[in-house]
Amino acid sequence: MNCLEFRRLKLAEPRGLPHDALAHMSECATCRNFAAEINDNEERLAAALDVPVPEGLAERIILRRKTGTPVFAKASPRLWAMAATVVLTFAFGFQQWRDAGSQEYARLAIEHVMHEPESFTTARLADPQLFHTVMQNFGGEMQASLGKVRYMKLCPVPEGTGWHIVFETEQGELATLILIPAKRMTSQSEQATVGGWTALARPGGQGYYAVITSSPDTLDKVDELVRQRVRWRS
Repeated sequence: MNCLEFRRLKLAEPRGLPHDALAHMSECATCRNFAAEINDNEERLAAALDVPVPEGLAERIILRRKTGTPVFAKASPRLWAMAATVVLTFAFGFQQWRDAGSQEYARLAIEHVMHEPESFTTARLADPQLFHTVMQNFGGEMQASLGKVRYMKLCPVPEGTGWHIVFETEQGELATLILIPAKRMTSQSEQATVGGWTALARPGGQGYYAVITSSPDTLDKVDELVRQRVRWRS
């Protein structure tokens, strides 16, 4: 267990750390401080979440800041206060990951997918127009549809605010698209295979993007699909 693995586990399951993570925390002052801050944020969030939370609240608020599009037509002060708490919690997670950068772009993308298996079984923010807005804000001009969007979520990534997107191609193949801002790749592409997953990272938009699939053959097809149907602005 190292500090990066501990932080991933703590962000994923704040109240359910395994024994090896607890053992690491007992020996690492930095991770103890990190865990304490996460616990404080969890308590503040729990106090705020005593009203129903619209799905994708944080994502929609962050998109609103970039596009100026209203998120709520008639929102109560209490709901806005709760929204602010959610966004601050997300922001804390992003900041904690900011120092965990790596040049292994494709491998990091696979590890991110492996830590969110629910992305393949859960429908979340499956809105084509929202996906179009996310891509546009990131610097991707859609020339044609990639397929059916099934899942979108803001996630903590090494470079800050990243988008985790799962879509189904017209041929019925599932693929994950990770959008990573701020970090620029020096190479034209990077490929990795970990735990039965394969990924290809390329520079594009505000930083770089990675395509992840369960087989090399599918990866080649989806990579070609993205290159044909998305034009990236630098």
